[in-house]
Amino acid sequence: MATAYVLGAVLLLSLCSFLTRCVYLMLGHKVPLPDKVRRPLRYAPMAALVAIIVPELMPFDEGIRALVDPRALAGIIAILVFAKTRSAMGLIAGGMVAFWVLRFLFNVGF
Repeated sequence: MATAYVLGAVLLLSLCSFLTRCVYLMLGHKVPLPDKVRRPLRYAPMAALVAIIVPELMPFDEGIRALVDPRALAGIIAILVFAKTRSAMGLIAGGMVAFWVLRFLFNVGF
C-alpha cells in the first residue's frame, strides 16, 4: 500500500512539473508574458546558480580550518578572475585550478 502511495505521489508530481513547463513552451507564443513578469525572470538562472553554489562554498568547519577552507578560497579567487577577465570560462577554469592547488597545498581530503 505504501509503495502505491509513493509511486502515485511521484507520478502526480512529475505530471505537475511537466505541465507547468510544457504549457508555456506550447502556448508561449500565443500568450506573451507582460514586461513586468519577463524582467524579473531574467534573474532566475543567476539566482538558482547562487542558491546551488554559495552553500557549497561556505566554510562550516570550526577554528582555523574554516579560515583556510580550499572551497571558499577558490571561490574568492574565481570571483577575482572573473572580475579581471569577464569570462565565464575563466571563472570556471580559475576556480577549479585554484581549488585543486589549494586542496593539494592544504592536503585536505574532500
